[in-house]
Amino acid sequence: MTDVLSRSVYLRWRNAVFAIFAASGLSIATWAARVPTIKEDLGIENREIGLALLAMGIASILGLSASSVIIARLGTRTGMFGVLITLSIGLAILGLGSGFFHSYAMLIVGLALFGFGNGCLDVMMNVDGAAIETQSGKTILPLFHAFFSFGTVIGAGLGAIAAGLRIGVAIHAVTIAALIVVLAIVAIANVPRRAVTDAVAADSAAPEAAPADGPAPGWRQRLAVSLSAWREPRTYTLGIIMLGMAFAEGGANDWLALGVVEHGGGTAAIGAAALTVFSVSMTVVRVFGGPLVDRFGRVATLRVLAVAATAGILLFILAPNLPLVFVGAALWGIGASLGFPLGMSAAADDPARAAARVSAAATIGYVAFLCGPPILGFISDHIGLLPTLFILVVLVAASGLASSAAKPLPGAKVGAGRH
Repeated sequence: MTDVLSRSVYLRWRNAVFAIFAASGLSIATWAARVPTIKEDLGIENREIGLALLAMGIASILGLSASSVIIARLGTRTGMFGVLITLSIGLAILGLGSGFFHSYAMLIVGLALFGFGNGCLDVMMNVDGAAIETQSGKTILPLFHAFFSFGTVIGAGLGAIAAGLRIGVAIHAVTIAALIVVLAIVAIANVPRRAVTDAVAADSAAPEAAPADGPAPGWRQRLAVSLSAWREPRTYTLGIIMLGMAFAEGGANDWLALGVVEHGGGTAAIGAAALTVFSVSMTVVRVFGGPLVDRFGRVATLRVLAVAATAGILLFILAPNLPLVFVGAALWGIGASLGFPLGMSAAADDPARAAARVSAAATIGYVAFLCGPPILGFISDHIGLLPTLFILVVLVAASGLASSAAKPLPGAKVGAGRH
């Protein structure tokens, strides 16, 4: 950043972005944990769930695509507030459509707004998180994603309780939506306004952003800078890592609970509990992931976790009883925990180009995160859900094989490990 932030401003900014990550996770897990109930309320099959997820995925891609324009025009501060409100409205609509009006069309509309808002938010909060990591000089993006996981743990836990107590999806979703609106108001008040231009112009360090003594760049110039990373090969090699792990995480969020039910002997509440185990496992590794990466390095960490994720998904698919299914869910969460945040961290290695590269890498990861589950849904209608999950095994293995792409650039402050 051009000027050094005071410690109090920095801490408020960091904590606000922690809260925004948590709100995103809370919203997604609220939807994911109630998928079995929504399916029952509307009397639909996996194909219709897959179509609904496709609508959300398309809207999310539009949100990802629009995020660069919104950031360039409004900055991340105003942009994050607007899309938090948007996704909250979408969550309320999908809850009312399912649990009150019993309308599949309303579910689609709600998921479209929900997906667009989350698609935009995912890029914006990662751009701010990467800027904060650069300020700190330590690997902390996994901790930001841990707060996303905190949100999913809370959301999955509340979903399990709501399913167990037979609380309607409408009441549940509207309540969570209202909570996210309140959180958005409080969090955005603590995001510094200066982060708007710094996030877009990559901390104002990019030579093409603006001369030190010249005027601030216009929004079209900022947009051009933010799109430049798509011309770089490293963006796509990092994308292989993030695609596999994002597919694994997104697939778990949307299909793990239903997979437990289809294992036989699992109820909707047990499915939500398994999703909670997945989320808790992922959260624990993300909390301690930063120090682990600073000790062993990004590449070694990613390779070990890819093995854990592969083993976990295989166990989840093949386990002969529910206790082993839960063990598989735990290993699945552990293994998928750091692929996405470490991809973001690698994209931010060069502070001069961090915002552009983080935005591009986030887009690749979230396309997989959001579009992968609908694809799994359509395939599962033909071969069954559990056999479909073998696709995740292949993608996670590919992610592990590509992990060398995350090697820190020369001069990078984080991710190399201590040798």
